[in-house]
Amino acid sequence: MSRPLVIGHRGASGHRPEHSRSAYELALASGVDAVEPDVVISRDGVLVVRHENEISGTTDVADRPEFAERRTTKTIDGVEWTGWFVEDFTWEELSTLRCRERLPALRPGSAAHDDRDPVLRLRDVLDLVRVSGGGRVGVVLEIKHATFFADIGWDVAALVAAELAVAGWCEGALPLTVESFEQTVLADVRAQGVVASFVYLLEASGSPADLVARDGADAPTYASVATPDGLDALVGAVDGISVPKRMLLAPDALGRATDRSRIIPDAHDRGLSVFTWTCRPENAFLIPQFRSGLGRAAHGDWRSEWMLLRDAGVDGVFVDHPDLGVSLFHS
Repeated sequence: MSRPLVIGHRGASGHRPEHSRSAYELALASGVDAVEPDVVISRDGVLVVRHENEISGTTDVADRPEFAERRTTKTIDGVEWTGWFVEDFTWEELSTLRCRERLPALRPGSAAHDDRDPVLRLRDVLDLVRVSGGGRVGVVLEIKHATFFADIGWDVAALVAAELAVAGWCEGALPLTVESFEQTVLADVRAQGVVASFVYLLEASGSPADLVARDGADAPTYASVATPDGLDALVGAVDGISVPKRMLLAPDALGRATDRSRIIPDAHDRGLSVFTWTCRPENAFLIPQFRSGLGRAAHGDWRSEWMLLRDAGVDGVFVDHPDLGVSLFHS
């Protein structure tokens, strides 16, 4: 059995504030196969590396009096958010912000590195990986909220393709995967001539924002995509899927992993790869079977949980602690 790709989720986000340069540098030093930047779009069309376009939880923007008046409320993909949003800032303004740990109560060691690193552009991450990875380490690029950004006037696929081209990442010479929770933007990026693997991200519940915008209440659910009929429809359109690890572990009512999930063999039968997100060692993120009694921040029996994913034949795993992921999945 081949080992899965170990993907540094937002860098080494278990050890450093997510999407910071130090997080990416640590992930690369840990020996990952790839790193995963998420991209959103600034007011002046720069692809910015943030998990969400609302940035108060991962930067110091809320403490910056010069930006206080930009606090607002928006509905993003059907969810109401209040805070500060990337699309309301120019890149020059965003570049003055500093990264902060999103989960300081769970990860105080990472929070100790708050306010040290500036926010990054996609180009910064692409250049860092190309140089430090020596052409061997890949990028798994996640496009966030594509329908929302299209609605405010951006051609998301064209922006992504142009940035990849300028950075030397679009012609297949470097290992690139493009992923999104919206299949439409994946097709649009492929149509731009980007050479990559295309992976459709699935949630355990709900429906994709692009299809809700098109079909309303009749939009298919993510769960339906993971069925045999749903996977049949993906053949030739994408190269793989990425699902929450809980969908693969399929815990029973007592929180114990079962073998009920057919997602991996069903996808493999159709030539589709399967990634899973997100492998985290803290009790807060493990299924009940593998938690210790030492509190949410303590590390439980993460090895046993992750070994089940490995042994099930998963093709790629997103990890917040790349050192732990490499130690288990590369062994």
